[in-house]
Amino acid sequence: MKDMNKSSPLVGKSIILADNISTLGVETSCSSKMLKGYVPVFNATVVERLEEAGIKIAGKLSIDEFGITKWSEASTSETTKAAASATIKAIAEAFSSGQTQLAVLSDTGGEIRQASALNGLTGIKPSYGAVSRYGLIANASSLEQIGVIGRNIDDCAALLSIISGSDNRDGTCVMENPFEFNGGFSSPKIGLPRNYIDNLNEENKSAISAAKKVFEEAGATFEEFDMPLMDYILPIYYIIASAEASSNLSKYDGLKYGYRSEKAKSLSDVYRLSRSEGFGWEVKKRIMLGSLVLSSEYYESYCLKAMQARTLVIDAYKDLFLHFDMILSPVCDIFNVSVNLAGLPAVSLPCGYDGQNQPVGIQLIGSAFSESKLVSTAQVFQSRTDFHKTKLDKSGAVQ
Repeated sequence: MKDMNKSSPLVGKSIILADNISTLGVETSCSSKMLKGYVPVFNATVVERLEEAGIKIAGKLSIDEFGITKWSEASTSETTKAAASATIKAIAEAFSSGQTQLAVLSDTGGEIRQASALNGLTGIKPSYGAVSRYGLIANASSLEQIGVIGRNIDDCAALLSIISGSDNRDGTCVMENPFEFNGGFSSPKIGLPRNYIDNLNEENKSAISAAKKVFEEAGATFEEFDMPLMDYILPIYYIIASAEASSNLSKYDGLKYGYRSEKAKSLSDVYRLSRSEGFGWEVKKRIMLGSLVLSSEYYESYCLKAMQARTLVIDAYKDLFLHFDMILSPVCDIFNVSVNLAGLPAVSLPCGYDGQNQPVGIQLIGSAFSESKLVSTAQVFQSRTDFHKTKLDKSGAVQ
């Protein structure tokens, strides 16, 4: 791992870590009663690498419980912070108050990109396998990846170069060397998903159109296409995410791990009451749905079919990237979760404001491990716009 040096844009900047990233000696509760008071005896790999680089860790970031977000409350870039998730609100507070300039958190179905888009920030959700997940208290292991949020793409890229790379403690981390970002914009061919863009309101369409014009003036070319499997992406995601959450959270039973109810009078009471009292409602819903689709009666009808359909999503993206260098899309449910299903990288960028003067974001989606291409394209966009320089207050209004 490379040492920090005085030329790094991160020197002197502080960072916050999501409450599901294990931090030695610091309570890491996943913002849940189930793990309240849990203090890890080890650091996650990303924490080790940050400390080795000399980056100041300012504190922990409250998140949706176990990182499980109710996306119906934050499904489009039109959503206000009053209805947004706990993670989005916590990012707004941390950045607007000056507590931090950077954040490291996990992305299971768009958390990094939603939090960035709704707060006028920049975020990178890396390829699955680019950043070690050792020490991450995951809810959906095959979907969840640690990424970064910052005020601009240069800071995000510098941070990602520090935390990425191989780790023999995480078999899913397959990238040998950390990312090195050296520019190299090369007039990419960018795909524009016509069948989703057409459904946006006029304000968001205008923001996408303006962003497209910026890229075109820099030398990029665009071609519209119809995103396949649109009607199936969300069901696939929720079945797989719920099944994995049900499995991962099963160990929190009030015995060896997690909160234990004081009302329990028997072993069955310990299981039932500890989990009933320790988990919040959204987590319980995921566990119940996951238990259903994993049951012997319904496994083949739901879970197995969802995994087979996930392969179709992965193959559809592979076909698209034979034709395009990257895809430009709004920050929205379908494109957020499809990126996680396929294990792809995505960069979220602020690109304008809606009618309530709230930030609007776009995302660039690339093929696996094409982060360098995405970052160089994002750098060109931010060199030609000032949206990333605008600071917001806690309510999301421009300061």
